[in-house]
Amino acid sequence: MSLGYAEKLSFIEDVGQVGMTEFFDSAHVLQDKIEQLAKLIEKSRHLVVFTGAGISTSCGIPDFRGPKGIWTLQREGKPLPEASLPFHRAMPSMTHMALVGLEKAGILKFVISQNVDGLHLRSGIPREKLAELHGNSFMETCPSCGAEYYRDFELETIGLKETSRRCSDEKCGAKLRDTVLDWEDALPPKEMNLAEKHCRMGDLVLCLGTSLQITPACNMPLKSLRGGGKIVIVNLQKTPKDKKASLVIHGFVDKVIAGVMELLNMKIPPYIRIDLFQTILSQSLSSDKKFVNWTIRIASVHGLSAPLPFIKSVEVSFSNNQNYKEASLDTQPFLLKRRTVLTETFEIFLNLKFSDGCGCLNTRIEIPFNFQDSIEGFKLDKNATLEKMRDAAIEDSKCGQNAVVERKTILVPKSETTVHAIVTNVKTFDYQLSNGDMKPMKEGLNGLKTTRKQRSKGRKRKTRL
Repeated sequence: MSLGYAEKLSFIEDVGQVGMTEFFDSAHVLQDKIEQLAKLIEKSRHLVVFTGAGISTSCGIPDFRGPKGIWTLQREGKPLPEASLPFHRAMPSMTHMALVGLEKAGILKFVISQNVDGLHLRSGIPREKLAELHGNSFMETCPSCGAEYYRDFELETIGLKETSRRCSDEKCGAKLRDTVLDWEDALPPKEMNLAEKHCRMGDLVLCLGTSLQITPACNMPLKSLRGGGKIVIVNLQKTPKDKKASLVIHGFVDKVIAGVMELLNMKIPPYIRIDLFQTILSQSLSSDKKFVNWTIRIASVHGLSAPLPFIKSVEVSFSNNQNYKEASLDTQPFLLKRRTVLTETFEIFLNLKFSDGCGCLNTRIEIPFNFQDSIEGFKLDKNATLEKMRDAAIEDSKCGQNAVVERKTILVPKSETTVHAIVTNVKTFDYQLSNGDMKPMKEGLNGLKTTRKQRSKGRKRKTRL
């Protein structure tokens, strides 16, 4: 979890059992259990996955109760672990993306997460098929109209407190709140009700990377037993619910799930992260009407006052005119003011340097400048544009691709706001490298689930950028 999140939590003495001993099944036993799990998933008609902090440790996010967990080290008086990446740049693990593959194939019906890292949503699990019981460090919600806002920066508060932003719906405008629970906060009814519903419907609840200690969340998987469902637990430590499980696997979650995907002959989809930002070009005529006073600003799509965490600095240069001095914008807000001759036209080049955790160092954006030319606004099919970018990133096996997805213009005073999309991470997965000893299942299981159509008709919730 985020160290910032752990520090924001109210202090309590009893956080449950910590420093728990880790157990590892032998190679032979582990392979046998992975095969059993693959068969259970293959036969399942309503698979529900219940996840904890252990699913994200391979993403560079420390857990809480393991030998090097946050609460374990706190109790021992040792320094807290250091995250290998900024929290906002953490990428989904092999397991996160395998779940996406299972969901797209129609096998996985619902995900219940106790994590606040937002990686299930970032990986591509549909919002309507996800319950985040303890909230999301990147999600704000409107208490008035219910709209959700998924941010690319970690929110400054926890405990369902008001943030510094408001609902963008003109008919609403209420102050937004964070969604992350503090110790005394009750589970959100919408998330809890959906989770309980799917646990009751589930014929298989797969618990991944959770010690199953925090109530009432830890009791949800047990609801499947009443309808004849089964529970499988994959965790390095023993849990209080092990005796209720049909199968307990002590192994790394990524290795187990990679083995399952190979046995089911299913590919793990790549993770492609696309970030958005906006450029705002404002122009006004000087009093003598000979010059143009203009300002260009590089800002977050979440608002001018919102942080832009994935851009470290911006270098500004110009085409075919050495008289214009280049500029280096090293601190936010990224803002440049200039005056140029009215009749001159040129290109503004923005060299964006990315922050740590991005898959490439920089990329260049070109913006045409012509005060006397009127540029019309437009709005492209955003989803289609982003899908093309994903396809290109997969084919090129690299990031840095960018495209314009929207442009708004105002005639008086003249301004142009353009929304840009940039591929900032590309991550592929090869389960054969991590599970070379696994063999695909025999006829009857190979690829059977990859063609099963999705049956869920759950109502979609509004989630906005």
